[in-house]
Amino acid sequence: MIPPETHLQIGSLLFDGLDQIDLTGPFEVFARIPNATYRIYAKTAAPVRDVRGLRLTPDATLAEAPPLDVLHVPGGFGQEALMEDAEVLEWVRRQAGGARLVFSVCTGALICGAAGLLVGRRATTHWSAFHLLGFFGATPVKARVVVDGAMVSAAGVTAGIDGALRVAAELRGDAVAQAIQLGMEYAPEPPFDAGTPETAPAAILAEARALVRAITARREATARHVAARLGIAVPAAGA
Repeated sequence: MIPPETHLQIGSLLFDGLDQIDLTGPFEVFARIPNATYRIYAKTAAPVRDVRGLRLTPDATLAEAPPLDVLHVPGGFGQEALMEDAEVLEWVRRQAGGARLVFSVCTGALICGAAGLLVGRRATTHWSAFHLLGFFGATPVKARVVVDGAMVSAAGVTAGIDGALRVAAELRGDAVAQAIQLGMEYAPEPPFDAGTPETAPAAILAEARALVRAITARREATARHVAARLGIAVPAAGA
């Protein structure tokens, strides 16, 4: 826990094609952390659209970001365009080097992996990309939230809220995180037990896998390129 009198700088990476809940779910938590400044950073000051078309505007550019205590990296289909973006990856590495915590949500873990932050770490991500974590030198863990030292990773989309509450607890203690949870009335009672591949009906899972088949194939191809760059041995395609 960080002393309450220590002011915290919390920042999220914004990019075109992210999944807005990966960003806005944790935002609900981070914006309520006492004695902290939360801002959103992107390559340019121009608005972007999330994967479903929601327009989002950064507070400042990557170059304008101060050293961050918490770096939050969301995911979404647009993650693919950043996997070999030297400017973004260098910014992520630099910020992570001085941060108290790095927090990935969903396929934001793949961005962190491309920046070399997952080597030797335990991590999780969205179920559709879970098998790719090893390409980045990570140990995949089937859990909604995984904490490994200064790296916190959350599984798909809504797991970002769970992960952000864990980050809040790491920073300000359990009582503060519980107060934030209460203020958000975060007490999910989903109407269906279909939120994971293990619990979803087989037909629903098959349809979901078909919908992400193309992006999953692209992600694997990119992950192989990154693994080669990082010097990580991975199974041959189709093995």
